[in-house]
Amino acid sequence: MSFSTDHCSPKRSLKRLCQALPLLALILAVPAHAAPQGKVDCIAPAQPGGGWDFTCRSVARALQDLSMIPAAMQTINVPGASGGVAFSHVQAKRASDDDLIVAASTATTTQLALGNYPGGRADQVRWVATLGADYGVIAVAKDSPYQSLTQLLDALKADAGSVTFSGGDVAGGFDHIKVLMAARKAGVKPIRDIKYLAFDSGSVAISQLLGGHIDAFTGDISEAKSFVDSGDLRILAVFSDERLPGQFADIPTAKEQGIDVVAPNWRGFYTPAGASEESYAWWKKTLNGLYDTPQWQQIMTQNGLLPFHKSGDELNQFVARQISDIQEIGAELGMTH
Repeated sequence: MSFSTDHCSPKRSLKRLCQALPLLALILAVPAHAAPQGKVDCIAPAQPGGGWDFTCRSVARALQDLSMIPAAMQTINVPGASGGVAFSHVQAKRASDDDLIVAASTATTTQLALGNYPGGRADQVRWVATLGADYGVIAVAKDSPYQSLTQLLDALKADAGSVTFSGGDVAGGFDHIKVLMAARKAGVKPIRDIKYLAFDSGSVAISQLLGGHIDAFTGDISEAKSFVDSGDLRILAVFSDERLPGQFADIPTAKEQGIDVVAPNWRGFYTPAGASEESYAWWKKTLNGLYDTPQWQQIMTQNGLLPFHKSGDELNQFVARQISDIQEIGAELGMTH
């Protein structure tokens, strides 16, 4: 911002104002609030332990160790309603708080899409950045007749009830929904006839598959890895934009098999929608910077997270698309509220 003072004359009564204009311009050009001025809070919408708590605590530790944040960052656990209690708390109590971020994941967008946060909408918060993901997969036992995702979906197109899936998530959860998303893209009808059995964990669901009771497994790649390593499980597809790095490079994506579905269980953050633009920009820049550090890449590797990084407008667009896809599935199954 700049002001011209050429028209001002010392002989006029506006002399002092004219002299002050350059200083005023400088003040206005500086963001009112960029970096936090003191301690900040990270809300983990669950009890200690688990993904959201890990997201807050590991990021807080890394930011502090790398001196990327002015002061301490504390984790506040606000459990309940699969993240709904924390979401409502932010709207009611901290809707314009610049010194707050909230841990989020695909579970957050799934609950919003299905209307499980009463009165909750995705535009009531601003999605800042993701810092990795655990990608969804569809897998079968080593002796399964299905050699590709295409073969399995062709069987579903012929008879939607011919393949039974197992997962470590409740019916209507994201493990279930990503199968339905793939089936919908393939033209399977009616998708409500697809059989899904929920178990207490991914490992239990895989054990049921290996015992011959189930036809296919839907879950995350971290759940399947040890069974793939032992040779008991074959992954037909991973729901990532591109092939994953390293040891997962031989696994074909669903996209390259003609099914345009990307289903990461991403981990990241949102901020209150009423927080300042300067604060949002600072959080975005800081979390982007953290993602690029060797320290964070090591944390990802140690905790089974794979590359998935979106921020700002790109993340907000991704979230909108993910919610729209899940809403369409939920509407077909009568799951939305």
